Amino acid sequence: MSRPLVIAGHASGVGKTTVATGLMGALRRRGHNVAPFKVGPDYIDPGYHLRATGVPSRNLDTWLTSAKQVHAIYERGARNADIGVVEGVMGLFDGRAGGRDDGSTAEVAMITGGAVVLVVNCARLSRSLAPLLMGFDRFDERLELAGAILNNVGSRGHARMLKDAAREVGVPVLGEISRDERLSLGSRHLGLVPATEQPGADETLEIMIDAVGRSVDIDALLDIAGAPAALMDSTLASVHQQAAAAGNVSIAVARDEAFSFYYVDGLEALEAAGAKLVSFSPLKDDELPDCDGVYLGGGFPEVFAAGLEANAAMRRSMAAAAQDGRPIYAECGGMVYLCRGVEVDGRRFEMSGVIDSEAQMTGRRQALGYVEARARRSSIIMETGERVRGHEFHWSTVRWQDDHLAYDCFSNKRPEVEPDGYARGQILASYVHIHFAGEHGAAARFVRACSRARDGVSR
Repeated sequence: MSRPLVIAGHASGVGKTTVATGLMGALRRRGHNVAPFKVGPDYIDPGYHLRATGVPSRNLDTWLTSAKQVHAIYERGARNADIGVVEGVMGLFDGRAGGRDDGSTAEVAMITGGAVVLVVNCARLSRSLAPLLMGFDRFDERLELAGAILNNVGSRGHARMLKDAAREVGVPVLGEISRDERLSLGSRHLGLVPATEQPGADETLEIMIDAVGRSVDIDALLDIAGAPAALMDSTLASVHQQAAAAGNVSIAVARDEAFSFYYVDGLEALEAAGAKLVSFSPLKDDELPDCDGVYLGGGFPEVFAAGLEANAAMRRSMAAAAQDGRPIYAECGGMVYLCRGVEVDGRRFEMSGVIDSEAQMTGRRQALGYVEARARRSSIIMETGERVRGHEFHWSTVRWQDDHLAYDCFSNKRPEVEPDGYARGQILASYVHIHFAGEHGAAARFVRACSRARDGVSR
């Protein structure tokens, strides 16, 4: 197995997604089977990876899973590939907490044995590139900085100055990408606009692939990936996904333009626990498919609120499923859909009414980052007092019902404990995104709850 190319940045917003996705597509054009990965909890960038490679992108996140699981997820994703390409998160050494590399691109590069390729936004740089590269090259000797790709290069003269600066500190330049507004991807409050919504996404993707294929030394990158590298301790490689059991429990998973925030390995963990997953669309389908439980992931219900409100038949079907006692697990956007309604820009839209609460878009970010959630009461995936790691990112608020609060949430970004979510009977909904491939057993518990509800056994 070749080692992965880890496309990192010196900061956020330097062009990692453009370079990583363009590289994936350029390698595919050459006939390579590419395994795409994304560091961190991001749901949107993997959608572009899928379009570029034709292969689902897997998230590598040590907070939501573990170092062992990250290693196993990488091995599983790269098993049938010629080369793995990992898109980093934020700056190379930026992680969950200052002073440590927990959750950083650097940590994942060390776990997977990857060679780091640093993307540098050179729009306002010339010789100062030299100390920047020197710092990233020498900061942590456990990492190999294989080279740099210079982005937003203004001219041939600018490129010469930058290459001279890189030569001073001995860091190879593996490509220079000229400034081009066509390479920018649309964004909104949660980051990039998903590929499924991006007007002209396929055209933009082809421009990105052309630019990387033309401006980056693909042969040099292939040589770097083909060189041997020591992976982390082999004992960590012993974590393998459980073989999928016969799918005798059916879980309906909301998957359309409004709900798309799922981790590939999380869905596979549900299947391994014995679930048969059936996709449905809250926007377009009249009713839920025949199922024993429902999984409503995150997404953008506020963007598609009018369409969700217009589909009254599906809203009634969701309410009926809850009334029948079928387990329903919902995260963030899915939780908003379970509320009575959501207010967007001063207008209220009817939702499914499973939860007797109202959601409101605020126009500003309410939460961003990793959290640890402690269960206030037992639910379909947790027992009272148990903890699970998760991630939050939302611009809405919900007035929770104190009698049915699901979690107390702890974050290193805020000193106070934050109550969150709704847990009552067979319903669990909150702003917290978890990873079902984590080592907390939530996948097996959710499948078991669905099985017991189907068989008429009370919890």
